[in-house]
Amino acid sequence: MLASFCEISKDTQRDELTELDKEVSKLIEGHASVNKQIFSFIYHNIFLSIDAMAGHLDIMGEMYSEFLKYALGDGKEIGIVLTPPYITKMMASLLNVNQDSKVMDLATGSAGFLISAMELMIQDAESRYGKHTRQAEQKIKTLKQHQLLGVELNAEMFTLAATNMILRGDGSANIHKGNTFKTPESLYTDFCADRLLLNPPFSFKENGMPFISFGLDKMQKGGLGAIIIQDSAGSGKAIDTNKAMLKKHTLLASIKMPTDLFMPMAGVQTSIYIFQAHTPHDFDKPVKFIDFRNDGYKRTKRGIQEIDNPSARYKDIIKLYKAGHAARLDADWEVSDIFVEDFISDSGADWNFDQHKIIDTQPTIEDFKKTVADYLAWEVSNLLKQQGTGNTAGKP
Repeated sequence: MLASFCEISKDTQRDELTELDKEVSKLIEGHASVNKQIFSFIYHNIFLSIDAMAGHLDIMGEMYSEFLKYALGDGKEIGIVLTPPYITKMMASLLNVNQDSKVMDLATGSAGFLISAMELMIQDAESRYGKHTRQAEQKIKTLKQHQLLGVELNAEMFTLAATNMILRGDGSANIHKGNTFKTPESLYTDFCADRLLLNPPFSFKENGMPFISFGLDKMQKGGLGAIIIQDSAGSGKAIDTNKAMLKKHTLLASIKMPTDLFMPMAGVQTSIYIFQAHTPHDFDKPVKFIDFRNDGYKRTKRGIQEIDNPSARYKDIIKLYKAGHAARLDADWEVSDIFVEDFISDSGADWNFDQHKIIDTQPTIEDFKKTVADYLAWEVSNLLKQQGTGNTAGKP
């Protein structure tokens, strides 16, 4: 980390005392370095305003995510596409991460998954013991030091991940730089994870599926893992890994995500696959398939827009995963259109929603009536337009 940030230390003038900016002079006296003036301004005008805010307003996360856009460029050259924070939070919630969870990410990136997991773990501890109580503070300290594990090969990403965790209150104790598949076995056996969250590099063989296969093998029996990945991995591009996984682990659910999810970095169809570790897949039990392509957001190169109540929709997906057709949803959608339970084969190539949702294409009498009504409306509209211009059909 120090090596990555060494360029900053080469600026010998950064700590020289200078005259105060007009706005900063209202906050401190005398002379101060440019660094001190900048941070003094941020502290008084931004930090003090947001530090006491409750709820899930992730100001630090938004600022760091914006910083990463400049630090990584478009990320394509090194094959890095970061998972949006609202997705990492949803995936951690789907796995029911709590204060007792032991969470690992074997393709850590900027530590987005570990951040979301840590936040849920802290919330659970504070809910159980009360905010700022001795028990809560001790539990939070323990989970930050011993219940999060990250492994990242890329040196720049490792630095950004560790920095990210430090900025969030420091859960960086177990962020390791190294090759996931060549890291000493003791790292995984000693940690004994029961939750696994992943967005592997899509450029890796079989779209990155070996990452979750490897991770599930290193987990406690009954542990839960979730991966967001190109859904071609579930329809033929990762057959070897998938077949092997089903012999040892269970596919619980498949959630189809929006095509524009990673815009503007990449436009690719992804799905989230959820697994239970060390229980061979029972092909006589159905898998939950969910269509979440309409998540309420619209993404463009200029940013993201809220179109149709995305907050409620993301909460609904968690309810739908847990309760299926019985889920009490808040957003406006038809459950039968987006949720189906169906069986998979041992082929490893039928893991996506579209392969299990049967669309009834047989026309009904209502379809016929609507088509005729639409046609007559069109004919009447044309006739009125012709009369309005003084013309009639067939008149030269």
